Amino acid sequence: MKENALDVLMYLFKNYIDGDLEYVPDRESLQTELLEAGFANTEINQAFVWLDDLANNQPEIDHQFSGTNSIRIYSTEEMLILDTECRGFLHFLEHAKVISPEVREIIIGRIMALDGSEIDIERLKWVVVMVLFNQPEQENNYDWLENIVFDNEEVLLH
Repeated sequence: MKENALDVLMYLFKNYIDGDLEYVPDRESLQTELLEAGFANTEINQAFVWLDDLANNQPEIDHQFSGTNSIRIYSTEEMLILDTECRGFLHFLEHAKVISPEVREIIIGRIMALDGSEIDIERLKWVVVMVLFNQPEQENNYDWLENIVFDNEEVLLH
């Protein structure tokens, strides 16, 4: 049996969302396939809710604080989920202009919505790829990060 909703999301993304499929199964067919793959119904439903929220409920960002001189202060709860390496990677992506402060907030929100799923740097990269995939005009940044996630290329953080 698989562990959590993020595993379900990663499975869906690998097999359907990023593919060049001519046929994308409906939600019921996907749910049946996921159950057959060993995922629990609870995690499957949580993953579908997560995807719906990503598509429909983008958080409102106060653009007044999105300048290049701002510093993101993480809450205690966020620091429990995102370790130093993960927070550093988000900072790197923002500094390298791969993500904007607004997209960073969406990423953090989507991670927090995973309800306690363990997040390491590899899982964070998956969430970032999924968020960028759903953002308009992010094709180049998505392609760059997709290569890192799927090809396991190493990024040097200087």
